[in-house]
Amino acid sequence: MNTIELIKMLRIETGASIALCNKALKESKNDLNKAYELLKTWGVERAQKKQGTEATDGVVESYIHHNKRMGALLTLHCQTDFVAKNEEFRNLAREIAMQIASMAPKTSEELLKQAYIRDSKKTIESLIQ
Repeated sequence: MNTIELIKMLRIETGASIALCNKALKESKNDLNKAYELLKTWGVERAQKKQGTEATDGVVESYIHHNKRMGALLTLHCQTDFVAKNEEFRNLAREIAMQIASMAPKTSEELLKQAYIRDSKKTIESLIQ
């Protein structure tokens, strides 16, 4: 497989930037498994750096069931307006609002541990990550 195909695979699987995927492949000498591990390590390091930063941007999303008997209003925060305006982020907010309306979790911790209603193999926590 050529480098471009490997970068595409890494990007699809991890969601990492093209530059990071390329860097990981170069450092791993095009070993896909090692590149995955590098990206995972770098992701954890980046997450730890960002842990102290405040999420001041975000969206408010609502979901009303078609029978009008249940609904949810959600505020989902992020660190930049660039992310808040992203369609993928807005879709995530919609999906979480629908999950809340359907499953009525009592706490955010309970919500994160719930199986995602569209795919029971995933949790809401894994959906967010």
